[in-house]
Amino acid sequence: MSEKIRVLLTEEEVDRKISELGAEISKDYQGKTVHMICILKGGVCFMCELAKRITVPVSFDFMSVSSYGAGTESSGIIRIVKDLDEPLKDKDVLIVEDIIDSGRTLSHLCKLLQNREPASIRICTLLDKPSRRVKAVNVDYTAFQIPDEFVVGYGLDYDQKYRNLPYIGVVEFDED
Repeated sequence: MSEKIRVLLTEEEVDRKISELGAEISKDYQGKTVHMICILKGGVCFMCELAKRITVPVSFDFMSVSSYGAGTESSGIIRIVKDLDEPLKDKDVLIVEDIIDSGRTLSHLCKLLQNREPASIRICTLLDKPSRRVKAVNVDYTAFQIPDEFVVGYGLDYDQKYRNLPYIGVVEFDED
């Protein structure tokens, strides 16, 4: 089986929306420092581009959470692969995700991080698949709502491939 990539969102569309989110976040966090927590690996490209467009002070930390493995379906089992380096007490936290579908990972993560006593926690995602939601998650900033298709690019991968695409594409499988 081989795969082809169909463009869902162009590089220009993604860039324009990230600029809009950066302006909105800057306005909402006026007078504060945004402590951005990138969910690795998929969120890296999005967080870097978003941070460049935020005009208030930012700090970064990184967390790796796994629920997929090598397939295209979530296993439902959430593992913390890499925890944060810094405490969250009294920080204004912005969790930066590449994609939210079932909500299981983010729901689990929010409970975990809330116990660390941040001043606030908000969620920003590049892509949202609300049709796949099984756990309620309050997403504060969403770049795009997308249909239930397996997407890659801009940090998102299929078996560690296609993260470097500058656009969002849909993986289409061909029977060989």
